[in-house]
Amino acid sequence: MTNETWSADTPGVLRLPSGRLIRGRGLRNPLPPGQKPEFGVYLQGKEPAPVEWESKWVKWTDFWLPADRAAFVETLREVLKRSETERVEIACSGGYGRTGTAMSCLVTLDGIPNSEALAYVRENYNKRAVETPWQKRFIGRFSG
Repeated sequence: MTNETWSADTPGVLRLPSGRLIRGRGLRNPLPPGQKPEFGVYLQGKEPAPVEWESKWVKWTDFWLPADRAAFVETLREVLKRSETERVEIACSGGYGRTGTAMSCLVTLDGIPNSEALAYVRENYNKRAVETPWQKRFIGRFSG
């Protein structure tokens, strides 16, 4: 562990209310230049390709919700903890729907009310974050 998080100006980085930095990205795009993650969470319907850093797979079909919600909450808690000192990324195929949903749930764990989480992520990560009505509803009802 390098004990160094992302630079705030790194593309795709979301600053959480606590100041922690998390990178979101789409896996269909090439790995961005610069620093590599130290821990990644990959939201995919099938197991993703291996990466050279520690990672965790959350089974999550495109446009839907996590298959195991308890494991998803546990993973987000790990993301929050590790992002204090490590470069952590969350990614799905496009970097919008599942990634935006996960980041919205993450900001609720970091102190933003559920009713404001999606707006926070759209303003601070990507305006296209979260793609379906049930993903929006999931954020509204999320509790960690």
